[in-house]
Amino acid sequence: MKYVIGLDYGSDSCRAVIVNAITGEEMASAVKYYPRWMDGKYCVPTANQYRQHPLDYIEGLEYTVKTALAKCPAEVAQNVVGIAFDTTGSTPVFTDKSGTPLSLLPEFAENPNAMFVLWKDHTGIQEAEEINALAAKWNIDYTSYEGGIYSSEWFWAKALHVLRADEKVRNAAYSIVEHCDWLPALITGTTDSKNIYRSRCASGHKAMWLEEWGGLPSEEFLTALDPVLAGFRDRLYSETCPSDKKVGMITEEWANRLGLTTNVAVAAGAFDAHMGAVGAEVKPGALVRIIGTSTCDIMVSSYKEMGDKLIPGICGQVDGSVIPGMVGLEAGQSAFGDVYAWFKHVVAWPIENIISKTTLIDEATKQKLIEESLDQIIPALSLEAAKVPVTESSVLATDWMNGRRTPDANQKVKGTITGLNLGSSAPLIFRALVEATAFGSKAIVDRFIKNGVVINEIIGIGGIPLKSPFVMQTMADVLNMPIKVAKAEQACALGTAMFAAVVAGIYDKVEDAQKAMGSGFASEYYPNADNHKLYLEIYKNYKAIGKFTEEKLFY
Repeated sequence: MKYVIGLDYGSDSCRAVIVNAITGEEMASAVKYYPRWMDGKYCVPTANQYRQHPLDYIEGLEYTVKTALAKCPAEVAQNVVGIAFDTTGSTPVFTDKSGTPLSLLPEFAENPNAMFVLWKDHTGIQEAEEINALAAKWNIDYTSYEGGIYSSEWFWAKALHVLRADEKVRNAAYSIVEHCDWLPALITGTTDSKNIYRSRCASGHKAMWLEEWGGLPSEEFLTALDPVLAGFRDRLYSETCPSDKKVGMITEEWANRLGLTTNVAVAAGAFDAHMGAVGAEVKPGALVRIIGTSTCDIMVSSYKEMGDKLIPGICGQVDGSVIPGMVGLEAGQSAFGDVYAWFKHVVAWPIENIISKTTLIDEATKQKLIEESLDQIIPALSLEAAKVPVTESSVLATDWMNGRRTPDANQKVKGTITGLNLGSSAPLIFRALVEATAFGSKAIVDRFIKNGVVINEIIGIGGIPLKSPFVMQTMADVLNMPIKVAKAEQACALGTAMFAAVVAGIYDKVEDAQKAMGSGFASEYYPNADNHKLYLEIYKNYKAIGKFTEEKLFY
């Protein structure tokens, strides 16, 4: 038997999954939360600053792989032949000439600007606006294959913001690398930033890379944007690769650190959502929704179907970003589960700030009470909200608590809740928030369909599809489409494992790996036609309040 390892780096943690590459059986998995991130280090939420230290990533890699291997028979480690990574994105970091993130150097060890700028960091809002303004009047619209609107969540906006904000980083920075490109380079011993293999997925969707115009935006465009970007284009890259590209073999040092042999092929990295779509067996006509703190919506389309279409307001259309030989399409919502988590903490304020200080009960009982209460808030709200008929769902909300990713990126917009009265209970408000996230989903589906992209089925992956029937049923009713739920709990890691099997030579192409290693589906939600008719009217109000919010309310 041959085994492969898929590593999935999310917003809060990383997870490793060891998979039998022949049968698709999951042998073991392990998860590690990033300790510095969990302590809130280097982040300023009020300023939309979210940074992560590379040591969190390195420690997570060692812990999860060794822990997962320890759960397996001894011979598994000797027969691991491939490894692949997915990460959040765009999550770039500045490096020195060797490709080492500046935050791994002693003088930058505690400098947030020298760390990875997480996807949800929106400190580059102004920079994104400047990119859009310049692209609109340039002779080439470098945003045209990225939905026509550049986002503060993406590569150049983040890089420009950091360069402007920090002179020390600006003086020390030689290059920039995405998280998904750095990890394969790390374990293959790449010591020159120019030799780092660059992901087609990351570069095409977030860095305005396109082969037809010679790669990245021109030096003239970048320096017109700001002279601080001078020279970076030449020190970055012109070529990119899909994830079926082997970037090298694991080094002896990393083989020893992880408990593997050196007979392990390493695949080019990609973003988590794109790998997750592969793990969920994406194919033309299927929209895969990776539903977690935010959502990413992924599709693949043939060259014939896409033709010359440029779909406005999405997060890009990139040749080979998901499955080589097809065009990958990406959209998504900047907040989904994060909307529910926000409301949970609003409701839990007395628990976290009053009960935590009480002296009426002993400390052990108090902690158990707090933990149990926090764990039960969302399930209890879901249970009560599900009892409310659509006709009595009187509260209306928008889902833009973290800005809007698609359609038509705008990270300045704010979420809204309206229709409140003295009878508006916590379950009613929670129901409105769930409906808002479903309406945001409908806006994305409508944008694809309006532009001639066929959607035959919807597939949900992630924790929310597996654990939240109320959320999934509401979404099915709003979309008026059945939604399949992928069986794999770690679909993103499974997708990376599939690519690991390809670069190890077990399969010729990822479609073959999907057929052999796919896990199938756990359940399916069917829409309620009566509820859908009612939701169509409420959706009109959602769009109206959204338009008012965006045009009339201050940012």
